[in-house]
Amino acid sequence: MGDAVQQFLAVKAKIAAAEREARRDAGAVTLVAVSKTFDAADIKPVIEAGQRVFGENRVQEAQGKWPALKEAFPDIELHLIGPLQSNKAREAVVLFDVIETVDRDKIAAELAKEVARQGRAPKLYVQVNTGSEPQKAGIEPRDAVTFVARCRDVHGLAIEGLMCIPPADENPGPHFALLEKLAREAGVAKLSMGMSGDYETAIAFGATSVRVGSAIFGSR
Repeated sequence: MGDAVQQFLAVKAKIAAAEREARRDAGAVTLVAVSKTFDAADIKPVIEAGQRVFGENRVQEAQGKWPALKEAFPDIELHLIGPLQSNKAREAVVLFDVIETVDRDKIAAELAKEVARQGRAPKLYVQVNTGSEPQKAGIEPRDAVTFVARCRDVHGLAIEGLMCIPPADENPGPHFALLEKLAREAGVAKLSMGMSGDYETAIAFGATSVRVGSAIFGSR
């Protein structure tokens, strides 16, 4: 058994333990295995070990490896977890089952156009910049609830959840708590939060999915 498979099984066990610790139902949290920068040969053993939900940062990189993998394993669910440029909306709607990084009206409008054109509707999350970091994508927390409403009412998009990436040098707990509060106010059920270093904390704060890469595949 390869390192990635062993590490995947270890992460799954830690997620189960964190669910128990937080008194959450077993299986309440979905593991999104972040496979960015790894090629199909690295990813396939983890698929064969049972993982079916994966995350990629870039549309172009995902186009190079996932169509063949999805053909071989049709039940895979692929998440876009990196920033989406409006000129990549068409390709994103073709390839991804979940897009977690909707954060401005231009993107929402382009996605709405492509959903109507293609007749394919990925699940959508709004990314919130909980730390208000200028270098980071995501909508400001104070604007998140009205933006979710605008996605629904103006663009006709069903928003399923919220996503955040807390500042690297801060305690993630308050950021996760803020995202959970905003999700309640916006009336969305899903919370994508927590990465390799803090996913157990995220589960305690109500994450419904965690995005784990280096703890499974190793450092890039």
